[in-house]
Amino acid sequence: MSLQFLTEAESAAVDAALLTTPEKFLTRLTLSTGKLLVYIARDLGTSVEELDNQQIIAWFEADSKRKQLEGIEASVLKWDAKNLTDLPKE
Repeated sequence: MSLQFLTEAESAAVDAALLTTPEKFLTRLTLSTGKLLVYIARDLGTSVEELDNQQIIAWFEADSKRKQLEGIEASVLKWDAKNLTDLPKE
């Protein structure tokens, strides 16, 4: 399942806002994070308010593992990390 973090309309609304470039970046990040937290909560069968740090970390680990074992299309987060040097070794 792929999650769309920011629609074109949402991105355009941020662009049109009277904000500095760093403020626009933080706004996009906040909007995207809100959507991802809702997705994680639903995936774990809980509410956003009940999510704790360990559940979020575990969810990211599970998504990363799914990507490593089944490929990028099996993961929710679609970034490609094959050029990163800090990937954990198992």
